[in-house]
Amino acid sequence: MAEVPTGEQGEREILQVPGGGSVRVTSGFYEGLELSVDRDWMVIGRGRSADIVIAEATISRSHAAIGFDRQGFFVQDLGSTNGTLVNGQRIERQPLETEDEIRMGRLIISVNLPH
Repeated sequence: MAEVPTGEQGEREILQVPGGGSVRVTSGFYEGLELSVDRDWMVIGRGRSADIVIAEATISRSHAAIGFDRQGFFVQDLGSTNGTLVNGQRIERQPLETEDEIRMGRLIISVNLPH
């Protein structure tokens, strides 16, 4: 569940992350790896503190995150050296849709989101 600030008093609204979302590595050493997107913030990187650890030299220790908020799922670059691309366009933060392609270095990830 995602906590989202709602009021001036600092109350938090709890959002339920929809089930059934996943990402699948479609290119690179980890090709075929599929992981559920079941949390409101999942960091992808080569560092041990990342939620999804990918031992790939072309991605940063904390490269990007897949998140969920009131508008839906999104990907956000975390200040990576090589940048994050969605469907070939370099992004800082981008809403995600099913079949979007996220590129981080040599790693290409396909997105499958619940309807």
